[in-house]
Formats: sequence, structure tokens, C-alpha cells
Amino acid sequence: MRILDIGCGAFGLRALLPEFNITGIDVVERPEYPGPFVCADATRELPFADQEFDISYANSVIEHIAPARRQAFARELRRVARGWYVQTPAVGFPIEPHALLPAAHWLPQELRRRYWRLGAGGDPDEVKLLPRRELEALFGPAVRERFGPLTKSWISVQAPR
Repeated sequence: MRILDIGCGAFGLRALLPEFNITGIDVVERPEYPGPFVCADATRELPFADQEFDISYANSVIEHIAPARRQAFARELRRVARGWYVQTPAVGFPIEPHALLPAAHWLPQELRRRYWRLGAGGDPDEVKLLPRRELEALFGPAVRERFGPLTKSWISVQAPR
């Protein structure tokens, strides 16, 4: 099985599954990435053939894509693979998962920027969580990832066709 790890970061899925055939892709160079790697923007045409991969894997990536570019991201992710796994944090979860702060994602942008500095890091202007209905419009039905009774994130999965 060939997997494309979109937005892989330094180690990505490969750190968890080193024996798998995983190619990493990110918008910044990752010289430390422990396997095949391509620096590219997944909202533009990727340097891969149609359905070259079995699975496109994007874990907590789509909320970093500008809303106007999400359709292009989804189209390209679906083009290069026969199936996908797309996960994104739930808007309704009380802890913002990037800053690790309560309710940070519910605040107006200016207040969010100031509050965000108290958190774990990242850029509050870069993260725009999407609701379940938007994820489903892009990738089909989504299932809940739960933390107790709360929905922590949404996951859309399409088995390779």
C-alpha cells in the first residue's frame, strides 16, 4: 500500500509506521524527514499521477488551508489517491488543539491573537477550524473522534477503490 502523508511535518505518519511505504509532502522543506519527501503545495497540482497512491492521509491539516483553497486541496487529495483519511479538530470541542487553550477558537480574532500567546504556539491567523458539514461537503461522511462524551475531531475516510 502506498500512502501520501500530506502536511507531514518533520516525521509525520512515517514516525509511527516506518515499515510502510509512505511519501511525505509539505509546503516547507523537511530535510530531516525519514523517507521519500516532496516539497509542494497540495492546493496546487501535485507532481503525482492520478491515483498514484492508495491513500491520501491528512491529519489536522485542512484547518491550516485558507477556506478559499480548501476545494482545490480536496480535489488534489482525491485525484492522487484511490482513498483518503482526513481528520480535523471539531469546532465544538472546548480546547483549541493548536494553542491548547480553552475556548481560544471561539473568540473574536483580535482577542484570540492576544490570548493565543499564552498557549502552546502556532499562528492564530493561520488556523480556521471547519465545521463537520464543510468537511463532509469536501470528502463525504465524517465520523466522530470522541473524548469522553465530547466530539474531539471529525474524520472522513474513503477506502481505496
